[in-house]
Amino acid sequence: MGKKTKIGLAAAAVGAAAWAGSKVLANPNQRPAKEVLNYDRPIVLAHRGGSKLAPENTLAAFNRSAELGVNGFEVDIRMTNDEEILVFHDEYIDRTTDGAGRVADLSLDQLRAFDLGYHFIDLEGQHSYREKNEKVVLLRELFEKFPQMYINIDIKDAPETYEGSLVPSKLWRLIDSLGVHDRVVVTSFYDEQIDRFNLYAQNRIAIGAGENEIRKAYTAFTSQFGHLYQPRADVFQIPTKSSVFRLDSARFIAFLENLNIPVHYWIIDEPEAMRALIASGAKGIITDRPDLALSLISELEV
Repeated sequence: MGKKTKIGLAAAAVGAAAWAGSKVLANPNQRPAKEVLNYDRPIVLAHRGGSKLAPENTLAAFNRSAELGVNGFEVDIRMTNDEEILVFHDEYIDRTTDGAGRVADLSLDQLRAFDLGYHFIDLEGQHSYREKNEKVVLLRELFEKFPQMYINIDIKDAPETYEGSLVPSKLWRLIDSLGVHDRVVVTSFYDEQIDRFNLYAQNRIAIGAGENEIRKAYTAFTSQFGHLYQPRADVFQIPTKSSVFRLDSARFIAFLENLNIPVHYWIIDEPEAMRALIASGAKGIITDRPDLALSLISELEV
């Protein structure tokens, strides 16, 4: 046996011993159950209220999706300059005629002067909301108007900004004051914002996975040391693909499910894609077409 072969075999033996030792020492923790994630069928969350059915983040969208029978809403939040928590995605709001203004630089009263329906084109290609003057919505208003709804909240303000530094504590105080602890999930692309929020919530609120947490989980899954992964999120809300990596395999879903972490996929608008994800074990569909998702799930239950 050559020297290189002996070295290779020795390295393999060391690696196998390390893997076996880690299996003995590892104690992977399942995430504790959260009431908002206690469901026995795939759920449908209307993305920004169902933004292909009505102007996104408006009461028109939320009302329509609620009437359809969705389980909840997936919304983004930003803070205004008078420290109100607004249901809004973009950093800038379109003024329709004179440029754009940054949400964080405008007051709630200023923001309510804008028409969110101005650019919406419905499925028939019509400007069906142009004259209806749809207004911005506060997160508080959404909670109060839809007391039965699961609301997934995505913090959009970056942690290094002034508004981003305030929103985790402001959000916690709003949730706590309204007593809606058991019907929200709080997440963000920024892991730091999730961590900041949880400093106040102390694991009393279900939290999602930021980009770093998703990367960590996928790396663990594809390695030989998945048993060492200790999750810090209660639910994963992810796209089907990130860069060149597929995140929608049944094995990856099962890997997370074994840790008591359901997986929701966004933004899924095609029924066949919804069907495939549910067949692979997905527990939630986040969609701009809640009408199609609800119809498919009803069909699967027959």
